[in-house]
Amino acid sequence: MERFETYYRSLYQAVRTINSSLQPSQVLGTLVEQAAKAMNVKGSTLRLLDRSGRYLLAGASHGLSRAYLRKGQVEVDKSGVDKEALAGHTVGIADVCCDPRFQYPEAAREEHIVSLLVTPLTVEGRAIGVLRVYSETAREFDAAEIEFLEAIANLGAIAIENARLHEALRSDYEKLAAFEYRIFED
Repeated sequence: MERFETYYRSLYQAVRTINSSLQPSQVLGTLVEQAAKAMNVKGSTLRLLDRSGRYLLAGASHGLSRAYLRKGQVEVDKSGVDKEALAGHTVGIADVCCDPRFQYPEAAREEHIVSLLVTPLTVEGRAIGVLRVYSETAREFDAAEIEFLEAIANLGAIAIENARLHEALRSDYEKLAAFEYRIFED
């Protein structure tokens, strides 16, 4: 029961942040922090697809070293686990150092990462990125952990889409205001 209280409190904190901020960095930072703390893992990252769909770019992280975060680009074609996640599946790996789907096993070994759980961030059925949690100990993630991470990822996708829509609305408003200003000057 205590674990579910932790999940509830983490989801509550994430929702509060999403509801009170349109700053993507603040929202995504809260999501990865809450995911890592609630699941009692070493760290968490959220990565977004670039425009080409070939790379996953850093969006937010918690609990991982700068060296690990700068290990190199995450190429979708070279990261089988991310490819699976972007196809709509939540994927767990008990030992990343022995799984060919993981792109940087040596960096994971140096960071003391053993297990991984990754899930997609989707908007209207389209994957826009992934949310990962990293464990220092070997573990098989259970159904409750998977559901919790999927819930956090869904909140992240909603927050990202809200931020994009807000930015588009602001841009449209500025264009309209500039257009009206020109009309009144003429």
